[in-house]
Formats: sequence, C-alpha cells, structure tokens
Amino acid sequence: MTSLWLSDRVEPPWSASRLEDGPRSADIIVVGAGITGLMTAVLLARAGKEVLVLEARTVGAGTTGNTTAKISLLQGTHMTKILAKHGKDLARAYVEGNREGQDWVINHCETHGVAVQREDAYTYAQSAKGVPSAKAELKACQAVGLPVEWSDDAGVPFPYHGGVRLPEQAQFDPMPFLDTLAEEFTDRGGRLVEHARVRRVSWRGDKLRVYVNDAAQREVELETGRLVLATGIPILDRGGFFARLQPSRSYCLAYRVPGEITRPMMISTDSPTRSVRYAPAADGERLIVGGASHTVGRSRSPSKDLEELSSWTRQHYPGAEQTHFWSAQDYTPIDDLPYVGPILPNNESIFVATGFNKWGMTNGAAAALALSSRILGGRMDWSRAFASWSAHELSGVFTAMQFNAEVGFDLAKGWVTPATRIGRRGPGPDEGGVVSGPPWHLQARCRVDGTEHRVSPVCTHLGGIVNWNDADKAWECPLHGSRFAPDGTLLEGPATRDLTKSS
Repeated sequence: MTSLWLSDRVEPPWSASRLEDGPRSADIIVVGAGITGLMTAVLLARAGKEVLVLEARTVGAGTTGNTTAKISLLQGTHMTKILAKHGKDLARAYVEGNREGQDWVINHCETHGVAVQREDAYTYAQSAKGVPSAKAELKACQAVGLPVEWSDDAGVPFPYHGGVRLPEQAQFDPMPFLDTLAEEFTDRGGRLVEHARVRRVSWRGDKLRVYVNDAAQREVELETGRLVLATGIPILDRGGFFARLQPSRSYCLAYRVPGEITRPMMISTDSPTRSVRYAPAADGERLIVGGASHTVGRSRSPSKDLEELSSWTRQHYPGAEQTHFWSAQDYTPIDDLPYVGPILPNNESIFVATGFNKWGMTNGAAAALALSSRILGGRMDWSRAFASWSAHELSGVFTAMQFNAEVGFDLAKGWVTPATRIGRRGPGPDEGGVVSGPPWHLQARCRVDGTEHRVSPVCTHLGGIVNWNDADKAWECPLHGSRFAPDGTLLEGPATRDLTKSS
C-alpha cells in the first residue's frame, strides 16, 4: 500500500545525515519531516539557526506523503463550523493564515520548478439532502471574504446537485516540494536524520534532553534549547492534546481512466464523502478518489467502505483501472481550529502543530510560518486563530466531553470484549486479525501474506486495546489513534513504543 506520491521515488537531490556523524546538540530540534516540520526547519535555517530534523520513518512518510494534496482555501464545510463557533473576526484570521500558507507553498514551487496545477475547487451536494450544507458554506465563505460563487453545473460524471466554487486553487505532488525543502535545508547546514524516533523528553536546567532511538534501536541523548513537534499528533502527553483531538483515517484510490478525467477539485457535503482530483503521472493522468473516513480503531470493517468507494468510481468512470491505494491520518480539534504554539501555556521551549482537520497543505504551511515567526521573536496577526491555548477553545467543551466519553467506553469495551472469544479458533490464512483471551492474558493475532503475528494488544500509550483494520492491515488503538504494523511495530503516535511481542 503505497501512495501515488511515494511510489517509484527517484533518488532525492539531498542526503540524510546519521545521528552519530554530528554533534549531539542543536539550537532547535524539529520532530517530523512533513510539510510543517521541513518548512519550519527551512525558515529557521534561513535565520541562521542551527537546526536538527528528526524523522521516525522517511521524509513524507506520514500524512504529507499520503494526502490528496489539495492546496485550497475552500475546505469542504469547514468554514460553516468555524464561523458558527468563533465569529467573523477569528474566521477571517483563519482564512488569512491559510492564504499566507497557500501563497508561500505556491511561490516556493514556482521558484523551484515544482509542478502545480491551478484548478477550481468545489464543495458540492451529491444529493438533495446535501444542498442546505453547501448553501450554508457559500454564505460562510462570502462572510469571510472568499470570492466564491454558486454553480448549478460542474460538468462532472457523478451526481451533482449544485455546489460552491472557488476559482484558481491548487494541487500538486507533495514529494518534489518536500525534496526542495530538504535540499535547501541541508544546503544551509541543517541536519536531517531519518529512522530516528523520539521516545521521551526531559528538562535539565534550561535545556531539553531528547531521547531518540536511532536506526539500530540504540538510545541516543540529544540536547536542545527548543523543540518543535510536527508529528501529526504531539508525541508528548503534556498539554493533553491527545484528549483534544479526534483521529480519523481516510483512504485514496488512484485510477487510470479512459477518456476525460474530472478537472476541478471536488469534495461532497453529504455522506459518504467523495473527494476527487486528477494528478499528472509519467504515463498519463490519474484520477484520485478519496473517502471512506472513520475514527481510528472504531470501524468494524474499513474494507467494506473502501469497496463501496471503489464501486462508486467504477460506476461513474467506466473502465477505470486502479493503480494505487493508500490512506492517511488526520486530527479534528474540538473547536475546529488548529493548535499551533507552546505545548503548555507560557512555555517557550516545546511547540506543537496539530489539528489540521484534513487540510494540512495550507494549515501545515501556516503553522510553519507561525511557529518560525514566534521562535524568532516575530508575530503573525492571524496566528490567534491557530493558538494552542486560547479562550476560544471553550466553544469545544461539549465536543471534548463527547470525544472522551467515547474514549472511556472504548477503553472498557476493549478489555471486556476479547473474553467472549475464549475458545474460538484463531485467525486462518485469510482472516486478518483478532484480539482474544481473558483480561490478564490478552493476545492480538493476525495473519498477513501467510505469516502469523502474535503481539500484546495493549497500546503503549494509555493502555487501550487495539482493533484490526482490515483495509490497512494494521492494529489501531480506538482511544487516541496510535497505529501499529501486524508485527507490533509502531506506525503512528501518540504512542512512542512498539506493541510487546507475545508467545
């Protein structure tokens, strides 16, 4: 399962460093080499700071390399929610931050020869039930000054009952963009280390101690004055961001399609969500269809929703031939605005950037601009809409209570349900994964490509019991979204350690 962007990668024009080849300290350490982490690192390196970037896997291996990569200010029905909760002033600040992020990304691409396609973006109704939501988004976008208009016909081959159109938005392949950032960063003397997973952080005087496992799983201690966590969800529990975010998993399918491919970027207001764009490829264009979103670890069978999405594509694009399949993880904040800034109030040592709600190509860029400005002593007026700690979060209290009530329910259910499977036959060759056993001896078993794996199902973050994702072939924690490979290897946090092996 590799995204269109990550498949057939050529040798990048930059070289990663090794932890052992450089000093064990830096002015600033950035954790995560996606759009937010690398942009932040470049901006700080331009200011003469000594910066070290640590990436647990490889550049772009997280959400950035697995996104639909739409660089759009029209973001589904997101503006309706923000305006209702926060009013025009804060909503306009959010738009301004996204616009600056969008402009920075597009200008950088133009300067460095990275291909960008300028297309119209649509938030549309795929049935009569979706029209009121689309109309509400039209009014919300107009209220904050976006030049949107209503379109009764978008010339698409699938059901369309009208929608909001925003001209001249953008899309791209994010990996060449990341490569230009990594190249500039390393050319400026920055160090970028892949396969280096941060496990924990402590204070020693006015310095931070960052404990990292290198590619050989040896623990290395590093020192820094400031730390930026650009990891999707913060990997440190300080600040409780894991309880202020809802993790979701969504899927993308790429197709070779005979005939015309839909040109504008489309996303539906009504369920099930349909996200559509095209993408240039070496052997012709591809159609990218996204959807089948679910809260991480809480879907009984993601593969069934994925098959429904595939059937929809084949119905409306006859002859479509699937070439790629991938998925990405995103985080919805309780008050619908991102969290960018100090991990704790009045703390200027550790910074976070999260809660981009599936619009990371603009939000992630805005976060990098806001973080680098703050670290360098500047200020972005619009950054109040991205504050990691603010009174405006009170609007999300009810949502937070609902999120965490669901977490408590899933925690209890995870420990009790496996006991009902005692005595049942384990997974066969094609049966995926199952958690079974009494609470004092739970075991997660799966069979993938003919190989059986047995691990403890207890998530190493806060003790949730993982569930099997039959689409991604991975273990997922329903509490806060940590994900693990079939053999228990950590894929995504907030956990920082693998599942324990089981005999």
